[in-house]
This record gives sequence, C-alpha cells and structure tokens, in this order.
Amino acid sequence: MSAADVTKAADVLLAAERAGEPCPSVRSLLPEGDLDAAYAVQRVNVERGLAAGRRIAGRKIGLTSPAVQAQLGVSQPDFGTLFADMAVPDGGTVPAGRLIQPKVEAEVALVLGADLPHRECTVADVIRASNFALAALEIVDSRNADWDITIVDTVADNASSGMYVLGGTPVPLSGLDLRAVRMTMTRDGSADPVSEGTGADCLGGPLNAAAWLASTLAAAGDPLRAGDVVLTGALGPMAVAAPGDRFEARISQLGRISVQFAPQEGHTA
Repeated sequence: MSAADVTKAADVLLAAERAGEPCPSVRSLLPEGDLDAAYAVQRVNVERGLAAGRRIAGRKIGLTSPAVQAQLGVSQPDFGTLFADMAVPDGGTVPAGRLIQPKVEAEVALVLGADLPHRECTVADVIRASNFALAALEIVDSRNADWDITIVDTVADNASSGMYVLGGTPVPLSGLDLRAVRMTMTRDGSADPVSEGTGADCLGGPLNAAAWLASTLAAAGDPLRAGDVVLTGALGPMAVAAPGDRFEARISQLGRISVQFAPQEGHTA
C-alpha cells in the first residue's frame, strides 16, 4: 500500500473527527484485512496530534471480548493511543458535540511505574511495572458511520478511541486479583444495569491484556513507558450514550466512577 493511500485514509478520518460528522467506512480505501496498513493510518493521525502539541498519556486495548472478536472475525485484540486531552475527570462532563456516536464501557486501568521493553512480556513483568490500578470508563467513538466497522476500520480509527475517565483511588496490585473483580454499570441511577462483567471477561484477566499490549508494542519498537496509563479492555458490553445521560460503574476492590454527557446544545437536562 502506498504512502499516499495511507494518508488519504488518515485524511478522511481526521476530517470526520474535526467536522463531528461520520464518514463512510474507510476499509474501502485499504487492502482487505491488512492490519499493517490500518496501523499505518493510525500512526499518521497520532503523529499529526503530536505535531499539533498533543501529549500521549498511554494506550488502550480493544477487542478483548471473545464475542466481539468473533463478530469481527479476528483472534487478537487491537490497540490505540490515549492523548492527555481525551481525559475527563471522574464525575465530569463530556461536552456536547465533542464526540460523534459515543458508547461507554467500564474497565481496569493500570498506571505504570517502570518501562516494559520486553518482546515476551509476562504477567509478572506487568505486575512489577505497575504502580497501581484504577477504575476507569472508556468512552469509545467511531468516525465510521453507524459503527459499520471491521478490524481494519477500528484499527485505522485509533481503535475507536474517544475519551476516558480515570478513578481517583489508586489501588496497589499487591494482593489484588484483577480476574475476580466484578463490574456493574448503570445509566441515570437506574437499578437495572446496562452492563455487567468480571475481570476474567477481559482476555481471561486485565493483566493478560496488558502483557499482550506490552509485548506487541515492544516488538514494534515503541514500548510502554513509566507513567503510561493502560486501559486494559472492557469488562462488559458497551452502552450507547445519549446527550444528558449519566453513567456510573462500580468495580469491586477499585470503587465507583462516573461520567455525565452534556445535554444537546439549546436543551436543558
């Protein structure tokens, strides 16, 4: 695939993000099933962000659910880049119009205290390198219209990243079994959850997902570094977010976390 073709696909996604309007699925611009081409598109827009003064805060892991992998016809997760300006404070509000078609999922976040440079990273390496875990919400978004995506579409689109929320209560990993944590997420204070799951639903455990990411990035020559935030993947199904919605997740051993979506401009909550 030529550099010009990669740039064209990156241009389409960036224009959609800036306009706040979805674009046709970009897979028609890329070789079918070509993940290398899709990651090349992702890198173009990450580098554009850096050139514009944005700061990388960490990485996210996607496609950690076996059901979602089967839906997209893949057998491995994917990853994207988290910028610092994508963060929303716990309990904060996502501004109206900031995202195109957002969905919310609850996750475990790790914050690293050491680099993870090994191509064959183990769970023990991840544990040693992690300062603490946090409850997190990822607000995924797609520039591709109607979430009509394949693995190529989502990878090119920075793994469908939108924004993220980190809890404010750090929990050391010592004695913490992240496979056993239980998550419940609700909308607008309803007693009926919109999503439920456990740590084991994320690739058998969030540490497994983090080890996969560390190995993959190290092999690509861009390893995880001390200070990076790692969103390890959804613990349960995504929930569609509408203007005015408020989501709260409870993750056992890690606490509660919430986010509000501003009402549509010109409307009150």
